[in-house]
Amino acid sequence: MKATDILKQEHELILVMLQILDAACAKMEEGETVNREHLAAMVDFIRNFADRCHHAKEEKLLFPALRESGIGRENGPIGVMLAEHAEGRFFAKGMGEALEEIRAGDSVAAGRFIGDAGGYVKLIDGHIMKENNILFRMADERLSDSQQKELLKEFDRVEREEIGAGVHETYHDMLNRLRDIYLAVKK
Repeated sequence: MKATDILKQEHELILVMLQILDAACAKMEEGETVNREHLAAMVDFIRNFADRCHHAKEEKLLFPALRESGIGRENGPIGVMLAEHAEGRFFAKGMGEALEEIRAGDSVAAGRFIGDAGGYVKLIDGHIMKENNILFRMADERLSDSQQKELLKEFDRVEREEIGAGVHETYHDMLNRLRDIYLAVKK
């Protein structure tokens, strides 16, 4: 297994969250009430699983390894990915702020949440496509087996020491519960 395989697996989970978020926003646009704790869980997943865990592996480990292999940061794929990570954080911050306003009774905050969520979904959907089909292929071509093994070891360390044991699995469980609620096929 390569380090990029782990990142692709995490992308699959993030893509499911994008579908859930999109479905929840569609309900809100139709005037339906969406459980605020579900919205909070979605924002938490984005901030912690997608950003603090997944993006951290890329930014702290994969991207530096790619730079060492000769892939430039400025005006190249790494620079684009970093800019998109920053833009995703902007949208996540907006969703979190709008959620607090929703909780405080602000009647127009749902529209702000929907707007930031829509921006996030569109951004990250394209971002994942670029990473999976361009950047990760470059990584697989340029990084040696020993570099891949070292990245895998460091990814595991990030999971244990920076994120916490069992946290990844907690997010899997939460994602499955929300998927069953928001993406269940209606009969």
